[in-house]
Amino acid sequence: MRSIAPRAALRRATLTVVLLSSPLLAASAPPARVLTAVTMVAGRVTDGNGNPVPQALLRVADGRASTSSAVDGAFALRVPRTTSLDRAERVTIRVARIGYQPLDIDVVLRGDSVHRDVRLATASLRLEQQVVTATADAAAAPANASAPAYQPKRAALGAVAGGVAGGVAIRRIGVAAPPPGYPHPRYPRSYGDSANTEAYDPISENPFRSPRVAPLSTFSVDVDRASYANVRRFLTRGSLPPRDAVRIEELVNYFPYDDPTPTGDLPLRISTELAPAPWNHDHDLLRIALRARDVDMRRAPASNLVFLIDVSGSMYDPRKLPLVKQSLALLVNELREEDHVAIVVYAGRAGLVLPSTPGSDKQRILQSLDGLEAGGSTAGGAGIRLAYDVARQNFIRGGNNRVILCTDGDFNVGQSSDGELVRLIEDRRREGSFLTILGFGMGNYKDAKMEKLAGAGNGNYGYIDDLLEARKMLVREMGGTLVTVAKDVKLQVEFDPARVQAYRLLGYEDRLLRDEDFANDAKDAGDVGAGHTVTALYEIVRAGMPLDVTLPEVAPLRYQQRVEPRGRGDELLQVAMRYKAPDGERSMLVTQPVRAASERRRASESMRFASAVAGFGMLLRHSPNAGSLTWDDVLTLARGARGADEDGYRADFIRLAEIASSLDRKVARIIPVDDPR
Repeated sequence: MRSIAPRAALRRATLTVVLLSSPLLAASAPPARVLTAVTMVAGRVTDGNGNPVPQALLRVADGRASTSSAVDGAFALRVPRTTSLDRAERVTIRVARIGYQPLDIDVVLRGDSVHRDVRLATASLRLEQQVVTATADAAAAPANASAPAYQPKRAALGAVAGGVAGGVAIRRIGVAAPPPGYPHPRYPRSYGDSANTEAYDPISENPFRSPRVAPLSTFSVDVDRASYANVRRFLTRGSLPPRDAVRIEELVNYFPYDDPTPTGDLPLRISTELAPAPWNHDHDLLRIALRARDVDMRRAPASNLVFLIDVSGSMYDPRKLPLVKQSLALLVNELREEDHVAIVVYAGRAGLVLPSTPGSDKQRILQSLDGLEAGGSTAGGAGIRLAYDVARQNFIRGGNNRVILCTDGDFNVGQSSDGELVRLIEDRRREGSFLTILGFGMGNYKDAKMEKLAGAGNGNYGYIDDLLEARKMLVREMGGTLVTVAKDVKLQVEFDPARVQAYRLLGYEDRLLRDEDFANDAKDAGDVGAGHTVTALYEIVRAGMPLDVTLPEVAPLRYQQRVEPRGRGDELLQVAMRYKAPDGERSMLVTQPVRAASERRRASESMRFASAVAGFGMLLRHSPNAGSLTWDDVLTLARGARGADEDGYRADFIRLAEIASSLDRKVARIIPVDDPR
């Protein structure tokens, strides 16, 4: 269960709601209605085993606000304050769900956000039990006018037993409605009544290679973490993710690690570690870590941000546009006076909702966000062009110029093919504006398209499944998401064929580069944000060990001679890194050799946890390279490397691994592992 440590309170004194008749800003909007100060209480409702509890009602005891949990147990309850945000206020929230014992929790409201997870105890279920659900009237009342992060549609559970009292309907039901089911437990084809058209590019895992044939391994650094949040979305809804949704490098890089920070003028620092591979103790596991320098966001260069928001009909779902607005509101609350935000939206056409506005005018920015509504087709290309035009018009030299695209990726009007959009973004990135893509939603989510677009735009890509993830990306890791400290970062590893028989890179399949691209400054590569850590893992079979892996067959080479060690001490390999300054065009080179220790040491906490996450990904993918690894091994590794875990990210991973283990065992009993579906 995720446990997020309290963070500095955001400064938000008012919330303004404006209703517009179209997705674009109306020429004359109705007068705004100003609400009292609001604190958001967010978290998850789970049972005694850590499984999500959907459709639990959460209601403040005095009736001022209520909401219900989503199918993954997530909730966001906006509680109007009777005091100002700088003063603490205690409220009691009752949590109730049919089949569980009601629970009253005391919450101290501080600032505009509080995290609180809820664990409900199971109760015996009897027919004719009563359950309360908030009605539409209650949701529309001024005390609860701010929509929760999730407001799932409620099917009719039975006849209303006792009218409406105080905005709450009493319904008499026989059994609890089951959560949405999936026709196939491994690869869901539908979500509720909607056809599943989610799109993922196929992934062919990197094979073992011989350094006698391929001594170099070259790839673009990747700091995207969308795959982890997306995998979590599948698991918490009771389904294993599609194999191609599992990108191992993004799972591993989701977590911060205790790596040394850069010194001097370097924006990145390389560190390495070698330990036995948990799934094959005859093999080594090499961890290469890059740590970016931190940036104090209070003193960071001014930001010129353009929110590019998809308001097409496909964004109508509560997990899409409503969550987009609430996520961006978290970021708005962190802006300074010198920062500026513009809002561009697109549906059947693109339009400018808000011209570039100082971060000090939060009320105006939030008002423009709150007024957005979904409807129409999806002209993503037109929106991208307009957003870059707005970024160019307000360009801050030496500042952080960035377009933040929020979408489900379902473009269908104008330039909509992957190739057209990639070329469009590649043309515009030369103007100096970076790109962040935030994915939302399910059912028609286009992961493959958004990953390509982010890569083309010197950008990063994340998936937001709830407000906790939004807070992680846009508040907790704001510098890493928005401030680039090094661009076009590439790694090249050279293996000594006298000491290494075989190696393979875990993940990064869609980031591989030709060896000659490493020194080619015209070749685009990944970008690293402030404070980010990037991890790459290699599995290595040393010379002298039994060769228990299959290598591609190569005919004997006529001109190559047997390679012997050439006086380089005990070097096993060398790591080389190239990077450019955010506004630079020439790369700089950093190298670091890795020595083969005579005795392998016990793996560090960071290595053990990273290998647990990699093993988690391999088991989800049913990787042929998983060796003897089991779900129990993954859980043992992760639990032993949980560490301080102040933000609860590692605890959340352990919960997901437990869910995946349970689901995988159920699937194994009914579906062969090689089932093609």
